[in-house]
Amino acid sequence: MAIEIKAPTFPESVADGTVATWHKQPGDAVKRDDLIVDIETDKVVLEVLATADGVLGAIVKNEGDTVLSDEVLGSIVEGGAAAAAPAAAPAAAAQAAAPAAADGEDDPVAAPAARKIAEENGINIASVAGTGKGGRVTKEDVVAAVAAKKAAPAAAPAKAAAPAATAPVFAAGDRVEKRVPMTRVRATVAKRLVEAQSNMAMLTTFNEVDMTEIMALRSKYKDLFEKSHNGVRLGFMSFFVKAATEALKRFPAVNASIDGSDIVYHGYADIGVAVSSDRGLVVPVLRNAELMSLAEIEGGIAAYGKKARDGKLSIDEMTGGTFTITNGGTFGSMMSTPIVNPPQAAILGMHNILQRPMAVNGQVVIRPMMYLALSYDHRLIDGKEAVSFLVAIKNLLEDPARLLLDI
Repeated sequence: MAIEIKAPTFPESVADGTVATWHKQPGDAVKRDDLIVDIETDKVVLEVLATADGVLGAIVKNEGDTVLSDEVLGSIVEGGAAAAAPAAAPAAAAQAAAPAAADGEDDPVAAPAARKIAEENGINIASVAGTGKGGRVTKEDVVAAVAAKKAAPAAAPAKAAAPAATAPVFAAGDRVEKRVPMTRVRATVAKRLVEAQSNMAMLTTFNEVDMTEIMALRSKYKDLFEKSHNGVRLGFMSFFVKAATEALKRFPAVNASIDGSDIVYHGYADIGVAVSSDRGLVVPVLRNAELMSLAEIEGGIAAYGKKARDGKLSIDEMTGGTFTITNGGTFGSMMSTPIVNPPQAAILGMHNILQRPMAVNGQVVIRPMMYLALSYDHRLIDGKEAVSFLVAIKNLLEDPARLLLDI
């Protein structure tokens, strides 16, 4: 019995997806909950799992094809090992009809997926020792042979192919070009950024914050904090999120959005935290961040960071958000003008902390300083509100007791 493999049901905000990677090939044995195929959408990569034991049958949608919600991708032939026999039959027939090898030995029986991997990697299938039933060469046998080949020294080692989401590495003096398709996530980010600049009256205002008090507080309590909160580390981002949620209460327009000719004011603070991943920039959202403790914020950000690296973020975790914070300082940025993420009205940019001479009470002292940038939609937020909002964040961070006292 054949069971259809279908694309996930996409939410209304996702029109379609692209088949990114088939992890199984026709003829491969699969078990229930095995990862079969990845579907890349505008927001995240969705994993499609096997719903039964059996053998992967025909593939309907190949890598790179566009798929709609619940569209058929392929099929699984139920039956486990019993179902593998029909899938192996064509390979066995091809084996019987194949001419003898040049050295007089018979061509070994191998799974279709094993042959495909061997061909792609320049492996002579006859040189691979089969560990399957009756000496059959399995996919795992060929993968092991490929790994051994790469590990062995070679006179002219081949360059490893770079992942589609990363820039290729060329040897000095090479005059070659490589064309790589843009991932849907990066393409969507590019489109939205261009739309934001075209459809929004965007301005950026700057200020600087003295990080002395925050750094002293963190240094004093970071070990106790980690011990008290089951390994959650105390970073700077939680202070910025808490300061932002407090400032958003005072300046609700910064937390609002434009919907047609209406202004929508939000009575909650869903803070998007920009995270860089191999597939591009993603912005998971901390729901009701105004109600979260520093430990809950740090734990949530750490969990999102791991999911982003593993490609495990869900669409729900990436949807919505009333305000965004991005930290270019992680990569050494001194100053930038972040682009607002529509339909939000503003975004806060953090930057690198640098020791700089500052005038304090008539004395020149060295202080750890960070530039802050607030980009905002001038159609909704006046300059006075934007500047006052950024000053409020500055004051809250330079005197963290204000966060506790709500002043």
